[in-house]
Amino acid sequence: MARTGKKYAAGFSEVDRNKFYAPLEALELAKKVAFAKFDETVDVAVKLGVDPRHADQMVRGSVVLPNGTGKTVRVLAFAKGEKAKEAETAGADVVGDDELVAKVEGGWLEFDKVVSTPDMMPKVGKLGRLLGPRGLMPTPKIGTVTNDVAGIVKQLKSGMVEFRVEKAGIVHCIIGKKSFDSAKLYANLKALMDTIVKVKPAASKGVYVRSVAISTTMGPGVKLDTAQLLAEL
Repeated sequence: MARTGKKYAAGFSEVDRNKFYAPLEALELAKKVAFAKFDETVDVAVKLGVDPRHADQMVRGSVVLPNGTGKTVRVLAFAKGEKAKEAETAGADVVGDDELVAKVEGGWLEFDKVVSTPDMMPKVGKLGRLLGPRGLMPTPKIGTVTNDVAGIVKQLKSGMVEFRVEKAGIVHCIIGKKSFDSAKLYANLKALMDTIVKVKPAASKGVYVRSVAISTTMGPGVKLDTAQLLAEL
């Protein structure tokens, strides 16, 4: 949906495009200028000093946001036997093995996150072309391929988010909803930023975190004072 109209223009006029706002001030302003009737998602965009075309500069990871995302997450777990029971007990919405792989292969995609036990990956692997482009393919790098299937299911249901740097060197990630208290959004933002800083590639030279901006689904972007944000982690 295009961000046009009087309400967007009014919100845009309240944001000083040349100012770098203190983190809490930025979050409060982003909430204030959000005009949609629905509970807009709050997104953060982090420009990093990396070139993701080089494998040794790829930035990817996951973090459990302390205050969740405000979204209901449908988790699918590929597991069998005792591990399937553990996934179900932990709250996985759909659990299965070979038949479930075939169902997904047939085009069924009514889920938001996917986890798998290692023994299922030889069969789950053939779903790569289907799940990969959608960011749903389980991988050990972010903990979604594991024997602790119950643990990862609980994390995903409680607010775990994944992030990955895009071609332009930017990480986009949600940190909650407009209805969240600003302090809770800030706690989520700091948890995300702390993780991004910790996974800095050794090959990244110069300034790593170059800029950070906050926006809601329909609202304008608000630039943050990056130095202050990093100092408060």
